[in-house]
Amino acid sequence: MSLAHATRSELTKQFSTSIWWILALVLAAYLGVTAAGLAFAIAASDTGMLGRATQGLPTGADAASMLYSLASAVGYVFPLLIGTLLVTGEFRHKTLTPTFLATPRRGRVIWAKLIAGAIFGLLYAVLALVVTVGPAAGILVGFGLDTGLDSTDTWAMLARILLAFVLWAIIGIGVGLAVRNQVAAVVIVLAFTQFIEPLLRFAGAFVEALTDVARYLPGAASDTLVGSSIFTAAMSGTAGGGLEWWGGALVLLGYGVALTLIGYIAGWRRDVT
Repeated sequence: MSLAHATRSELTKQFSTSIWWILALVLAAYLGVTAAGLAFAIAASDTGMLGRATQGLPTGADAASMLYSLASAVGYVFPLLIGTLLVTGEFRHKTLTPTFLATPRRGRVIWAKLIAGAIFGLLYAVLALVVTVGPAAGILVGFGLDTGLDSTDTWAMLARILLAFVLWAIIGIGVGLAVRNQVAAVVIVLAFTQFIEPLLRFAGAFVEALTDVARYLPGAASDTLVGSSIFTAAMSGTAGGGLEWWGGALVLLGYGVALTLIGYIAGWRRDVT
């Protein structure tokens, strides 16, 4: 089976399940409510509706950039999960044997999954931008504030969010290859992204010995790639400093390549049981 046919097969398998659109719905609801709520708080503070400006909240172009970057700063876990499920679903539902029978070259199967993961990453990125930029820009306009959408810097940032989602999906595939058990892989993803990394990044903002470690964590690299984040804004930008946006992209890609190679060497070449 050619790579194109193998990729089409991977997409068909994923679209035939409900998990992809369930994740999409959760993403849309989560990001939409978060962006709208935070945009209202920032706009109300900036215009004096709250009586006085609330310290710590960005204003002007910085506010718009931070609001739009919520798509990646908060939503990156969704392409990470779908990438993981693209692989672990094969082991859980025992569909890997027919997959290998149809495409005996196992490396080609991985490439097909990487391409399919990138497509899902783009799909989720577009959805994330729609439900984030739409409500946030609408609220900013309603309060008479600058949306930043007339700036090329803003559109460049939105393009980098698309890239970030693709890279997160690739990392997810690497996680799925390295951790074949679906439940274990999902638990690891959620535990690391929601608890372990945020704590390390928070510590890195105050403990000099952990600053370099925090800078190269995947979430910090993603924020560096995008160029704006609610987390780095809260931490005064220290957690991801020192890297250019392309450096953040290379760090994320490095995680994806390393995990994929580990999974391929450690388990993908084994006999399927």
